Amino acid sequence: MGTTTPPRTLAEALRARGDESLAGLLRARPDLLNPVPNDITQLATRAGTRASVVRALEHLDRFALQTAEALAVAPDPAPYGTLLSLLTGDGLDDGDQRDDAGAAVTAALPGALATLRAQALVWGEDERLRLVRTARELLAPSPQHPSPTGLGPTVAEATAGMSPGRLQEILTTAGLPATHDPVSAVAALSALFTDRTRMAELLDTAPVEALSVLDRLVWGPPYGEVTPNPTPPVKWLRDRGLLLPVSTRTVVLPREAALHLRAGRAHHVPEPVPPVVVAAAERDPQAVDRAAAGQAFTALSTVEELLKLWNGGGPAILRAGGLSVRELKRVATALEVTEPVAAFWVELTYAAGLLASDGETDERYAPTPAYDEWLDLSAQDRWTHLITAWLPATRVPGLVGGQDAKGRALSALGPELDRSAAPDVRHRVLALFAELPPGTAPDPETLLRRLRWERPLRGSSPSGDGTDLRSRLALWTLNESELLGITGRGALSAQARALLDEGEEAAAALLAPLLPEPLDHVLLQADLTAVAPGPLERPLAETLSVLADVESKGGATVYRFTPGSVRRALDAGQAAADLHAFLAAHSRTPVPQPLSYLIDDVARRHGHLRIGAASAYVRCDDEAVLNEILADRRSTGLRLRRLAPTVLASQADPGSLLEALREMGYAPAAESADGDVLITRAGARRTPPRTPPVPVPEGPPVPDATLLGAAVRAIRAGDTAATVVRKEPAEGGPSSATASGALPRTTSAETLATVQAAAMTGSAVWIGYVNAEGAASQRVIAPVRVEGGFVTAYDHTADEVRTYPLHRITGVAELAEDGTE
Repeated sequence: MGTTTPPRTLAEALRARGDESLAGLLRARPDLLNPVPNDITQLATRAGTRASVVRALEHLDRFALQTAEALAVAPDPAPYGTLLSLLTGDGLDDGDQRDDAGAAVTAALPGALATLRAQALVWGEDERLRLVRTARELLAPSPQHPSPTGLGPTVAEATAGMSPGRLQEILTTAGLPATHDPVSAVAALSALFTDRTRMAELLDTAPVEALSVLDRLVWGPPYGEVTPNPTPPVKWLRDRGLLLPVSTRTVVLPREAALHLRAGRAHHVPEPVPPVVVAAAERDPQAVDRAAAGQAFTALSTVEELLKLWNGGGPAILRAGGLSVRELKRVATALEVTEPVAAFWVELTYAAGLLASDGETDERYAPTPAYDEWLDLSAQDRWTHLITAWLPATRVPGLVGGQDAKGRALSALGPELDRSAAPDVRHRVLALFAELPPGTAPDPETLLRRLRWERPLRGSSPSGDGTDLRSRLALWTLNESELLGITGRGALSAQARALLDEGEEAAAALLAPLLPEPLDHVLLQADLTAVAPGPLERPLAETLSVLADVESKGGATVYRFTPGSVRRALDAGQAAADLHAFLAAHSRTPVPQPLSYLIDDVARRHGHLRIGAASAYVRCDDEAVLNEILADRRSTGLRLRRLAPTVLASQADPGSLLEALREMGYAPAAESADGDVLITRAGARRTPPRTPPVPVPEGPPVPDATLLGAAVRAIRAGDTAATVVRKEPAEGGPSSATASGALPRTTSAETLATVQAAAMTGSAVWIGYVNAEGAASQRVIAPVRVEGGFVTAYDHTADEVRTYPLHRITGVAELAEDGTE
């Protein structure tokens, strides 16, 4: 075994990796697996495509990206020392203030290089580091795409179109010996700019105004506009090549000169260490847990109240999809929250699968059957269900009210709200919370700085307010976490930590003792109100919500009894005696006499009038009541006509007639065609079974260990088939193509004889094969049996036993002695 030869290509560098390293590459860049590459060469080619490189760069942290940017402006290949110098400087600038920063860069650079190597963005040994060509093109400077480092092109690049005469003028003015060779002239000028001593002497002769011009260009952008008659300072710089022309009106500061002025640094401020998330406040962890639990209970109540609003069928869906602005305002008013918060709750119920479209012709939103199942869960399990639906959701309620790329308004539950980065941001924000001690509330600004350092290129397109998408997602995550009770008073709760670390059961166990126990009683008062001193048991709460209206919410809920609410309970099939018994059974105080009178009075009048379908009719045994209705001016629009002493007919539909008479102060009841009173129970409209919306993935999913192992084996096997050493045919013998990528060509008889011989000796051969779809491939097989026009063999490429028709084998070649391993 000789010494290891340095790799000459990315494919060779990947081929020298171990299986774990290849699996790590595929795990970090799963887009390379779709489909599985045939061999290492194809994997390297795919890893160098623009789309894949852009995706890989977007997943780098700031220092790894700065390292790649420094390599993009370094010579290709670049020694490790050159790269380190670009990141730390040459150490010749004034003062020692940068010593600590240089030490941090020196310590962090090996890790950053390891990351770039692991993702196949950098390859080669330390003395010959190479950035993949596509990444260099993306990060290198150009007039159309200035470098992130702020550096311009090299002297050689900037003078590529310059005449030899002009180059001689620059050399003469700069005090360099004249040469008629443009290559030598460029080399001489570059050598001047990279020589610290001679460059310092040249700049010592520069006018102060010229140095001011350089100060404006040194950290970028390096381009500037000039007039046909430039000022003396600009002319001085241009004559000495410190400013080189890009066009008739544009000049550029060459890279070598800028690096001298920067003391050799590619970046103004290298950031090798991630920013620290600073604590904004230290709170009692138990107080945090209690506050979060209280907000979690409020979240459950809000979701129930929202879906109760749409229990009998919700608002119609807009033609373009989503909820109208007017309906969102109604939800906000009913929930007593702002419209952005209302949009969050609506989107959360949709993400949790509790709300969906009913799919009818007149399409509307309504609760799903899963909502009823959710209601049957314990409070803590209902909370974990909401959180586990929120964490992976890609729909972003914070976008509601904004505009899409075409200027159209974004509506709640509408399209265009998916942002695939949202789950990653949520998980990362909560992970940063979890790294702090219990009870610690982080400073939001330092948290945002940390997120920007970790993914500087992600969501880098600013919004209208100048904030990038990733930062806005983080801010929305902070607000939504507080609304959901994940955080309390700005700090992560213990139950949320348990959910992230141990799962739903552990979180539910910690939350359960902190939630209030449901009560089985209320306190009735003489002013026709009932006070619920805490959350009520579900049957009690549901019955009371029909019998009374909620007047105020908070630590205690106040219900008010009105004629309309009592009539609603009677319409639902309750009798006055049932209501009296219900109140007596669930009140810790005696039933007030005014409330008993109210129930009896409404019950006595309830159903005295009967509404049926004619278009509609009114029936009453008391003729005086009908006379009173006919005489009332408010009934004019109903167009009533007496059919009999106890019957009135109307051209209005029964529902409209029912509501109109109730507004006039009567208590009519609807009746069926058989004359029976129709009972209108609380609505319970449900959609057909619906699945929650599927999150929009951010690129290909991360493969599991089984898939990674199989992919690596397939790539290795394919690489073996593509690079295996084949025996050259004997002179005058059968022809077999041995060029890389070419299929072997042999006659049918030669193919059969070679395959049979391999089966007898147990050796492997290299074949060309064309499948039924006409796709050609190379394979290394070990024949086991040859009969009936088929060869059964162990296929090293597929790592399995397969059978091949002989007539589809284009040719066969024996492997060299060392080519089977």
